[in-house]
Amino acid sequence: MKKRLHNPNLAKIHRNYTVEEAAELYGVFKGTVRAWIKAGLPVLNDKRPMLILGSDLVVFHQARRTKNKQQCKPDEMYCVRCRAPKKPAGDMADYQIITDKIGNLEAICPDCDNIMNRRVSLSTLEQISGKLSITLPQALEHIIDSTQSSVNSDLKRE
Repeated sequence: MKKRLHNPNLAKIHRNYTVEEAAELYGVFKGTVRAWIKAGLPVLNDKRPMLILGSDLVVFHQARRTKNKQQCKPDEMYCVRCRAPKKPAGDMADYQIITDKIGNLEAICPDCDNIMNRRVSLSTLEQISGKLSITLPQALEHIIDSTQSSVNSDLKRE
């Protein structure tokens, strides 16, 4: 069964939660919150109702998020389907411009043939370009600059 990562910002840090309230807050069953307690989520005391500090909930979920993060090397991209950082197939990637400083790299996963994406800045792109073959977008030719008439033109040349 797949583990879900919960948003640590849902819990209020100055509030105490019962097991039922924490379950309702994160949209999980009470048994899931009890499993979190067994996994190391601290409670105020062992008496019922068990109270959980909101700040402890935030710290617990942030720790679980950082534990599961995987850093990609400069020449790697994260494949969502394989759930692992991979080098693109053929060491090739396409760069799609978003702003004048940021863009997306798109490449194909060598194992599952799925498209992988990675957001990069221009400074990072220069580091990556030594290890990957990156295709930059080419500007389209304007109609004014072309020697042929437009297909949609109804002007007849005589």
